[in-house]
Amino acid sequence: MVLTNQLQNWIINQIDPKASITLTKHLKGSTSSTLHLIKLKLEGEQREVVLRQFDNQEWLKEEPDLALHEAQSLSKATRVNVPTPSILAYDEKGEVCGGPLVLMSKVEGNVVLDDSYNQEWINGLAGTLAEIHKLNKCDFPWDYYPYKESTMAEVPTWSREPAAWQMAVCILNGSRPNYRECFIHRDYHPTNVLWKDGKVSGVVDWVNACLGPAGIDVAHCRVNLAMLYGASAADAFLTAYQNNAGELFEYNPYWDIASLNDILEGPPEVYPGWEAFGFTGLTTGMMKERLDQYLLSILDKVKG
Repeated sequence: MVLTNQLQNWIINQIDPKASITLTKHLKGSTSSTLHLIKLKLEGEQREVVLRQFDNQEWLKEEPDLALHEAQSLSKATRVNVPTPSILAYDEKGEVCGGPLVLMSKVEGNVVLDDSYNQEWINGLAGTLAEIHKLNKCDFPWDYYPYKESTMAEVPTWSREPAAWQMAVCILNGSRPNYRECFIHRDYHPTNVLWKDGKVSGVVDWVNACLGPAGIDVAHCRVNLAMLYGASAADAFLTAYQNNAGELFEYNPYWDIASLNDILEGPPEVYPGWEAFGFTGLTTGMMKERLDQYLLSILDKVKG
């Protein structure tokens, strides 16, 4: 997507009127908005920023305040002991180019998705999320709600474990457990975590951040890991997170089942973002099998 002169001038004015744009590049991986890397030159020095264009009309119809939400989320995230982008400017109403915008600093690092997971990588993911959840008792105008408002009404027709899914339906349609409210990312998974020199260098994509249960953040990452690598990776992450969070976290399988319900709208599919970062070879058949096995591992915890 070409950035208009009007939009480029807006970016320059947010940084410094004396700056000039030397390069614009579309960033891979985003499936619900368009991300651009912007390189600028100012007084002989180079600076890199990131522009998000909210151009998903269906999403904007549901949440017209997306730019404001992300801007305030990034401001709140500065209180977390984790590197995050800094908010530079935003256009809530789309006055510059017809759609909402968020301009933010660039965090150094890259997404790491290897063919198989290792414990050091799992520990980095888990420890970073535990740091985010240390921020509690704070004011923030967005509260947790399920991505899918309707509860799980029936057993998925694609599953080979209908009895397990029937049990999950009963658990999810029961009462929601009490929880300690904290600041949560709400879309925490491996492609939103950046690495440099073997360590986590930042967490990005804060547009869904809110106050809510740590368990749903843990569960969202777990279901992504289960689809990428299998239930063993999800369980390794849970153990690592518990080791980092300590007494602040009490595991409840309800959140794992709620997160499963969040992502299922018909048969499971391979998330396009994984392929964008070079993780190939996954199939819809593998997703079905892995989600069945993951659910069985969750229910083992219920029985235990």
